[in-house]
Amino acid sequence: MSAVIVDRNDLRALGGRLRSEGRRISFANGCFDILHVGHVRYLDEAKKCGDVLVVGVNGDSSVRVLKGPGRPILPATARAELVAALGSVDYVVIFEETTARKVLLELRPDVHCKGTDYTVDTVPEREVVKSYGGTVRIVGDAKDHSTRELLARMAGRAPRT
Repeated sequence: MSAVIVDRNDLRALGGRLRSEGRRISFANGCFDILHVGHVRYLDEAKKCGDVLVVGVNGDSSVRVLKGPGRPILPATARAELVAALGSVDYVVIFEETTARKVLLELRPDVHCKGTDYTVDTVPEREVVKSYGGTVRIVGDAKDHSTRELLARMAGRAPRT
């Protein structure tokens, strides 16, 4: 079963409903421009932090700012659909900001999950999460794969590891 892709305007109500049902919400976010094994492992681990996993997918304009020219490869709607197809994911929302601060304030998840390229102290949204009583967790496997690396290999500019 695929996850539900929710409209950004419905995010606050979703969080309220899930909390009223007594469900622990975990949240993860990213660009997910070309889905790879690191993304799958990250989201699988994020799911273990709660009863429900909501994933924020950066919109096209924020991916351009974060990743540079030529990105995203896939439009936000396609990236959201791919993420929604993963078994660990319950809900997906597209957001246009470069950080998830506003999304976190709307959803107010119990746990905000970030990948191993961060530490708890370097997570940009850590103060927002702390402000409403949530926690930050670092999850997933070692950051030894990336979309940037995959694109370089596809273009013949990087050796296979």
